[in-house]
Amino acid sequence: MADIAAERVEIVSENKQSYTYKSAGVDIDAGETLVDNIKPLAASTRRPGADADLGGFGGLFDLKAAGFSDPILVAANDGVGTKLKVAIDAGIHDTVGIDLVAMCVNDLVVQGAEPLLFLDYMATGKLDVAQMTDVVAGIAEGCRQSGSALIGGETAEMPGMYQDADYDLAGFSVGAAERGTLLDGSTVAEGDVLLGLASNGTHSNGYSLIRRIVGDKGHEYSDPASFEEGKTLGEALLAPTKIYVKSTLATIRAGYVKALSHITGGGFLENIPRVMPNDTLAEVDSTAWRLPGIFGWLQQEGNIATREMSRTFNCGIGMVVVVAPENADAAKAMLEQHGETVYVIGKISEGKGQPKCRVSGAAGTWGSDTEWSAITGED
Repeated sequence: MADIAAERVEIVSENKQSYTYKSAGVDIDAGETLVDNIKPLAASTRRPGADADLGGFGGLFDLKAAGFSDPILVAANDGVGTKLKVAIDAGIHDTVGIDLVAMCVNDLVVQGAEPLLFLDYMATGKLDVAQMTDVVAGIAEGCRQSGSALIGGETAEMPGMYQDADYDLAGFSVGAAERGTLLDGSTVAEGDVLLGLASNGTHSNGYSLIRRIVGDKGHEYSDPASFEEGKTLGEALLAPTKIYVKSTLATIRAGYVKALSHITGGGFLENIPRVMPNDTLAEVDSTAWRLPGIFGWLQQEGNIATREMSRTFNCGIGMVVVVAPENADAAKAMLEQHGETVYVIGKISEGKGQPKCRVSGAAGTWGSDTEWSAITGED
């Protein structure tokens, strides 16, 4: 009996497995390598108020050193959505970080706030150091474009929650404005002029629809983009969201801006009224600019109704600036000096009740398949 008992102990001992975090799918060493790669990228975004190195449990920012005396803090967070799936399938990861920053900081500046600091959250099924370094390089580029300091973040390796190659991103931005200078749209009035700032493509909205069209029509992201010479379909669809911070802040500080509207999901019809008071109507004239090729391609491939286009995509205008008529020329000139392509796209008229937007224009303005005159936005 003693020999049998000893044999059982030996078998149990042999069958014991020594578990590690790595055997469960989490590679701590890879995480440390990624942090080392990120440190110089974060250092490239330093600005007054943010001088600390990465590595602490929290990021620090000195508002006084940034030049503020009586600031109101403004915070925003966002993600990139299913555009990330296009990046994963196309194998292009160095632009979605710019999208992440843009979707946050553009929401800050519409309130008149200067973006100051940024933090990111990245989650993945299996940490690919090169892939995530590309993502953070894009985040750092977005921070430089917006004047934000990348002061920290979090990377989570979550096997079982995500497939190995999949990842998700979230961004968190904090800005500030001196008390009494925030934009709230309360002064928008009949006769004000709408300036449209050109977008850089589809930005970060509508990608569930885009991916459905690409898949159903049998396209590959490696195919040439028929609407943009020299680019693949994946490269064209991954053009990063344009960051409007520096141009609009300069125009705000010059005293020209009454309101700003970041054109994201919901398009003109839902976003412009968000910065208007009651009893006003934003009238947008679609003859003022040409529909960029990528939108014409999507509309044709997906047989998308014009109203659906206007509610899903920015259709070539990524930011709308509301200015008094006497300031329209000066504001347009200043925005152009900062590199924006600017169109006078409409005006504010008298309305009734809740603020609304109407988009109209000659049928066929953007091609025979586009009839914007069918869009009212007043239901």
